[in-house]
Amino acid sequence: MFISQIRERRSIRKYTEKRVEPEKVEQIIEALLRSPSSRGLNPWEFIVITDKVLLEGLSKLKPHGSSFLENAVLGIVVCADPSIAETWVEDTAIAAIMGQLTAESLGLGSCWIQVRARNYSSQQTAEAYIAELLDIPANLNIESIIAIGYGDEIKPSKKSSDLQYEKVKLNSYRHPYKQ
Repeated sequence: MFISQIRERRSIRKYTEKRVEPEKVEQIIEALLRSPSSRGLNPWEFIVITDKVLLEGLSKLKPHGSSFLENAVLGIVVCADPSIAETWVEDTAIAAIMGQLTAESLGLGSCWIQVRARNYSSQQTAEAYIAELLDIPANLNIESIIAIGYGDEIKPSKKSSDLQYEKVKLNSYRHPYKQ
């Protein structure tokens, strides 16, 4: 089942207005909290957003690539305390994909939105904008936001023939992996 979910998962940016059931939200939260992290330090923290006004505000976090959050019914802000683990970027990325794959398994669409190293404007980072909007303490860094909802678009899965097998090597970089 897992490989079929990976094959079917696509970034969904259009959502219906149907609310995500609380039990599905709980399962996504559980997946986030069960995510592996380096040395089990769990530097991540999550802010679950269901308020439409906040989702609309968050949709403006950068000039490109976040506007679709306005139409999602659920957003999860993925943060971490970098003083807990130097691997906080990797740990938050792992948690985010665990949340996305769980959403997929529950019949939901999702899309990852990069926040770290992005700008809200020429005077303010996207992280500072979000921290101010959501009252996030200064010790936390914001890696990303996951937009989640019932998809209002269907995207075909990627064909196996489109996979970049030339980027896979066997035992040495000089030896291509043969299917």
